[in-house]
Amino acid sequence: MIATVSVAHLIALISPGPDFVVACRNAIQYSRKIGLWTAVGFGIGVCFHLTYAYFGLTWVVSQSAFLLMLMKYQGAVYLIYLGISSFFSKITKIELETSQRIQNIKWYAAIRMGLLTNLLNPKATLFFLSLFTLVVGPKVDPTLMALLAFILVSTTVLWFSLVAVFLTQQKIRNLFLGKQKEINQLFGVILVVVGISIGLF
Repeated sequence: MIATVSVAHLIALISPGPDFVVACRNAIQYSRKIGLWTAVGFGIGVCFHLTYAYFGLTWVVSQSAFLLMLMKYQGAVYLIYLGISSFFSKITKIELETSQRIQNIKWYAAIRMGLLTNLLNPKATLFFLSLFTLVVGPKVDPTLMALLAFILVSTTVLWFSLVAVFLTQQKIRNLFLGKQKEINQLFGVILVVVGISIGLF
């Protein structure tokens, strides 16, 4: 069971989605540190999903079309908001001598952004609903649940941390220095499209 859950979760992480887009956006637009703090936010979001799944809210949400619809539209609105903000964001200044980007958001803002993106993502909610309904089950041993939680949270933080580190490598970053505005707008459009698609389907 641990292997099944771990592999399913890893595939879900690697698959492009709102979390991945926001992780790329924050690492490129701000800095590696902000990208890493965003990854922590995603991990905290997974903690919330695991908590309500373990204590039975999984069943409640799965039985309530209204709750699912509400979470769906909240997630869509938040992603559209992030997309519009990214599209109209100002170009981050670069210190040529040190090649360090000025951070114009705080670390806790990055955590909050990662948390809300993950928490309001209806696909993440449905993933954990399916996972715990079909694989884990409602009577999972607390020790096993703690191990699963550790694996899923640490995998989430590690994966998106690797994304942030990769995108902020000097050679990779240099590719984006002259195209910051276009890249921010591209991520903005992607987030708005993802938000609209979630809201409509």
